[in-house]
Amino acid sequence: MATIKKFEELECWKKCRELCKKVYELTNKEKFSKDFSLVWQVRKSSGSAMDNIPEGFERGGNKEFINFLGISRGSLAELKSQLYRALDQEYIDENEFKDTYDLASECSKLVTGLINYLKNSK
Repeated sequence: MATIKKFEELECWKKCRELCKKVYELTNKEKFSKDFSLVWQVRKSSGSAMDNIPEGFERGGNKEFINFLGISRGSLAELKSQLYRALDQEYIDENEFKDTYDLASECSKLVTGLINYLKNSK
């Protein structure tokens, strides 16, 4: 892996940013936007997934970075559960659910890959 100088170069962060943008699009839909509590939770989870990556990156050590990546991965799992709630309330349709869920899964795989890489690096 090439040396990464800025968190913006990390593929997992780029993909989480894409996910966060998707979440904001969904939660701005008229029906969804009226459920203030769920909107807040979904946005918080997607934002946490994105924001914990640079926070850990800037700490400067692999151990702390891995910890923050774990938090990011947990936020992605939380978001997946919240997407089920949005689907069950018919705030999103099956296609929107699948697309967003799959994007969250892709983010999680990228974060997990980075965790594994860092664990094997000295």
